[in-house]
Amino acid sequence: MDGVQSPQSTAGFGELLRIRRERIGLTQQVLADHATLSVRAIRDMESGRVQRPRQETVRLLADALRLEGAGRTDFEAAARRPSPFEEPRDEPTAPPAARGAIVGRELEADVLTDAFAVHGDRLVTVAGLGGVGKTRLVLEVAGRLHASSRWSVRWADASRRTVTTPEQRAALARAIGGRPTLLVLDGADAGVDTVLLDELFQRCPGLRVLITARVPQPLPGGQVIPLAPLPTPDPELDHDPAALAEVGAVRLLLTHLRRLRPGYRLGPEEAPAVAALCRQLDGLPAALELIAGWSTVLSPRQLLARLADGPFHLTPPPASYAGRADVGAALGAALDRLTLGQRDLLERLAAEPGDWSGEDAVEISGRPPQEGLAAVHELLASGLIRSVPARDGVRFTVLNLCRRLCGAGSGAYRELVPVA
Repeated sequence: MDGVQSPQSTAGFGELLRIRRERIGLTQQVLADHATLSVRAIRDMESGRVQRPRQETVRLLADALRLEGAGRTDFEAAARRPSPFEEPRDEPTAPPAARGAIVGRELEADVLTDAFAVHGDRLVTVAGLGGVGKTRLVLEVAGRLHASSRWSVRWADASRRTVTTPEQRAALARAIGGRPTLLVLDGADAGVDTVLLDELFQRCPGLRVLITARVPQPLPGGQVIPLAPLPTPDPELDHDPAALAEVGAVRLLLTHLRRLRPGYRLGPEEAPAVAALCRQLDGLPAALELIAGWSTVLSPRQLLARLADGPFHLTPPPASYAGRADVGAALGAALDRLTLGQRDLLERLAAEPGDWSGEDAVEISGRPPQEGLAAVHELLASGLIRSVPARDGVRFTVLNLCRRLCGAGSGAYRELVPVA
């Protein structure tokens, strides 16, 4: 009953736990119930997210698996030794340090972290409009995987390809080895080297790859996660400062305001203007950061009045904003990437008040259903439309900033001053 041959000497604890569990026909939930542990704890151990469980946890599992004698001894020893993917003599490489706190992205960070550590995804792309916060989200996920699971993180600016020759690819594979590693390819707007990825995946069993791009590249076996702007407040909350402060876009704007104006508190008199700023700027993190940069000389109501003349006429603050995301240019580039048919549909949808469904978009487009829905999918991936809460299914709306551009006429964005 206890004899597990080769896996005992070669498998990590998580793999051995899975083998033992499946051998006696238990699901993760049943084992969790027998061991008085959470099913999440079982998943974390089997996926390798938790590699060195506490001694008491190991004892509960051994009891639940009915292990005795040498089988129990080997099981407990596996929890103390490094996994096959670990290189304990070397410290795992840390990701770059984030320059500010992440606000309003807790759910996205949890989902993305679990995609790698719990569900075992090996290739994920985070796609979205420039300035939506892709890099900051990925920094958060990389930091979590490094801190909690001791993964190494290798960060690369994908706009500059430095690994091109077979010798360089082999050297990178050797450097990664068998250690659990997250390779981040940030800013892969021109695509990624699929030959390099294939070779690394074959030679590095513990490798996971996380890509950021404004437009995702179709990759075999890859998952694409579109990153939308932060949620914006419903107008019904405009006179409730406490409720507003729980909305993602407002939380981020208040974070910036309080850095520049220590002690700032959102009161009833300024709450409607703050909420309207977040809606007009679509909850785009880069645009919210820019508008907050002017809060040292303009109140939220004054800023809102300035935006009424056109959000693209507000120049960046004179200091400390060099190199930040250019939201105006990002929107323009996203529009340029659309086909004529997609651009036509976007302009038709931008002229529609309120939100709409995929079926509504098909009717507006006048195209066959599959073609119309495919166009909606592309617009969503580009970041120019966003989904909105709805009781009767999935509904969408065009970004307010995008409406302004579409209303200004084709190519007008090139004459506008960037937002950020």
